[in-house]
Amino acid sequence: MTVKSATVSARTGSTITYWIVTILLATECIVGGIMGSLRMEPFIGVVTHLGYPPYFMTIIGVWYVCAGIALLLPRFPRLKEWAYAGLVFNYTGAAASHFASGDNAGTLVAPIVFTALVIASWALRPPDRRLTVSGARS
Repeated sequence: MTVKSATVSARTGSTITYWIVTILLATECIVGGIMGSLRMEPFIGVVTHLGYPPYFMTIIGVWYVCAGIALLLPRFPRLKEWAYAGLVFNYTGAAASHFASGDNAGTLVAPIVFTALVIASWALRPPDRRLTVSGARS
């Protein structure tokens, strides 16, 4: 195997992994966001248990759906950066809320796993989905 074919093979594997992780993440965002904005269980029970008002789920749910869609859209690298940041805030905020409310360690698993998926999706982005320093795609 030549260096060039190894590089192409590694890039292809990275792109496939990116899409698997990103599709899982976006699906969770869109489905979870719809269920949250409609204040469906189990989300509404969790939110009220944590002390947040029910309308908070509608606000977060709508933005959650928007983030999932943004990750899947072609182009718009700056929008994707905001979506990734918002998802990190959402998942780490969920973990902090569970921790602060005295929930058991098991409630931290999902937010930590989803934070890891966000980081993996962000790190594995193909070049055409990245934002350069000047704001143009690289």
